[in-house]
Amino acid sequence: MKMFYALALTALFFPFAASAQAAPNAQPFDQWLAQFKTEARAAGISQATLDQAFEGTEPDESIIVLDNKQPEGRLTLAQYLKNTLSKKRIADGRRFMDENADLLAQVGNAYGVQPRFIAALWGIETDYGRNTGNFVTTDALATLAYDGRRADFFRGELLAALKILEAEGMKAEEMYGSWAGAVGQCQFMPSTYLKYAVDFDHDGKRDVWGDKADAFASIAHYLQGLGWNKDEGWGRPVEVPEGFDMTLADITKPKPLSQWAAMGVRKEDGSALPPGDMPASLIVIGEGDDAATYIVYGNFRALLQWNRSRYFATSVGMLADAIAP
Repeated sequence: MKMFYALALTALFFPFAASAQAAPNAQPFDQWLAQFKTEARAAGISQATLDQAFEGTEPDESIIVLDNKQPEGRLTLAQYLKNTLSKKRIADGRRFMDENADLLAQVGNAYGVQPRFIAALWGIETDYGRNTGNFVTTDALATLAYDGRRADFFRGELLAALKILEAEGMKAEEMYGSWAGAVGQCQFMPSTYLKYAVDFDHDGKRDVWGDKADAFASIAHYLQGLGWNKDEGWGRPVEVPEGFDMTLADITKPKPLSQWAAMGVRKEDGSALPPGDMPASLIVIGEGDDAATYIVYGNFRALLQWNRSRYFATSVGMLADAIAP
C-alpha cells in the first residue's frame, strides 16, 4: 500500500465543501476499481499506466476526514484574512516578487496578467511553492471518487490525472498534491491542468511542481482563460453612507463606478472612488459585526471561477495589493 501523509494547506478551501452528503459506497473497493479501469481503458488509457498508477492503491480514510473538515464555514472573514494575510506571507511575497521580477514580467506580458496577481495566487495556494502537498494524486482521487460524495466529479478528475501521466510520461508517485487532488505550485485540479498548464520554458514538460516558469505561466494562462483584464484591479473595501439601500449589493448587477460614487460610496478611508465608468459591483462579505463591504470588478468574478469562495478571492486581491512593488 502506498504511504500517505497529512497536509494542511493554509489557504486551500476546496470549493465543493457544501455539497450534499451521499451514502458511503457499499461496493467493495476492488470491484469499484476494476470497473473504473474498464472505463479508463475505453477512454484510451493504456494498461501499463493503469497497472503502475493503481499498484497497491487502497482507500485512505484520512482523506475522507480532511474532506469533512472544511474550515471556511467555521471562520469569520476577519479570521480567514488573518490566517492568509500574515505579515510573513506579505513580506515573503514582496521578496519573491523582487527575486522573480523578470520572470513574472515575461509571463505577465505573455498572458495579460499583472505579476502581483500571479504571485498572490502562488502565495495563497502553496505559500510560494513551499507547500504543494504530498498525497499521490491518483490515490487521493480514487479515494474521493469511491467515497460516493461528488463521485462523478472526482471520477472525471481521476481520469484526467491518468491522462496527465500518459501525456507527460510520469509515474503516479511523481504526481502529488493536496488531499483533494489539486497538483503543483498552482494547485490545479487535473482537468484544469490538461486545459491550462503551460511549458513556458520549452523544455518539453509542463512541470507545475518544480518549474516556476511553468507554474507562473499556467496560473496566468488560467486567469486569461477566465476573462482576466490586465487594465483593472480586483476591487477594494468601501464605506457606504447611512441609510444606503443595501439591496443594491449584488455581484450580478454591476453599475458604473461613477454611479456608485454619486450614491455616496467611498473608499474605506473616506476618500473618493477612482473616476471612470468601469463596471463594478457592490458586495457584502461576512455577517453581522464581521460583515465588510467591497466594490469589486470583473477580475474578482474571474477569481471566483478559480475558487468560488469570496473569502478566497478577497484574500488573493488583498495580498496582490500588499505585495505590489
